[in-house]
Amino acid sequence: MSGPNSTPLEIASIVAQLRTVRENWRQLQGHAGEFGAHGFPSRQMVNRIIDDLSAALFPLRLGPSELTVRDEDEFVRQSLEAVLPMLANQVRMELYYVRPERGSQAIERAVKAIVEELALRLPAIRKLLDSDLEAAFNGDPAARSVDEVLLCYPGTIALIHHRIAHELYLLGAPLVARIMAENAHSRTGIDIHPGASIGHSFFIDHGTGVVIGQTAIIGDRVRLYQAVTLGARSFTTDAEGRLLNEPRHPIIEDDVTIYAGATVLGRITIGKGSVIGGNVWLTRSVPAGSRVRQTQPSINIETADPCDPADWVAL
Repeated sequence: MSGPNSTPLEIASIVAQLRTVRENWRQLQGHAGEFGAHGFPSRQMVNRIIDDLSAALFPLRLGPSELTVRDEDEFVRQSLEAVLPMLANQVRMELYYVRPERGSQAIERAVKAIVEELALRLPAIRKLLDSDLEAAFNGDPAARSVDEVLLCYPGTIALIHHRIAHELYLLGAPLVARIMAENAHSRTGIDIHPGASIGHSFFIDHGTGVVIGQTAIIGDRVRLYQAVTLGARSFTTDAEGRLLNEPRHPIIEDDVTIYAGATVLGRITIGKGSVIGGNVWLTRSVPAGSRVRQTQPSINIETADPCDPADWVAL
């Protein structure tokens, strides 16, 4: 840290300055006083929780290598008995952070309700994930088995995180859910907000760079390729200039395919069975059965119903 002719580093002074910066920030954020008294959700712990829940959902593939069918139920039981209290602790810290005025009894009741309801929904989550695995296997000729899809495809990792995070988001733990989503983003390059609603048999092929916004609604049997964005076109503000959290992301109906690099923005609807070509920039709704592809220098559109392309497609 220091040589014979150097000045000793004053760690105590740095510590004091950092404390001052933290205190100023907390004052600005309205977090003075008992901020952090009950702890704060941890990315590392949430990461462990999602891994343990994944193993409980798919014990023979995502659990320990020595596990056999004979031991599955006992492993799942032990896993849930261990991981659910860890999840409860993270949810508890979130609720104390956002609503400390509710009081400890109300918060404990809410924690219990959230964690127990998530546990009850795990079988339905597993069924949804099974449909996602089948969609990926049936939709990719390079896939040799559903096990390969489960173990190797980044889209599967992202969807396991999302299916669990989405339920937590709906149940009232949006911060823990968001941490789960961002852990998946870090692992896979796929960014799905936990608020996004996604139907069954969803397939993200390749996946890197996919972005799905908070209020997006995606139907059944939808396929996205890499670098697809389902984003917001603009943001509404209130009288004081603060952003309003309102529906602002696309609605993708059933059986839609969106190819690599396409950008779909705003609260628009992509009709059932439509195909959106690569690198298309789309900001207006398209009817069911549409075929949209980009050419240079303009867009060429084929649709089952006659319409003026200028009325519903923008580049």
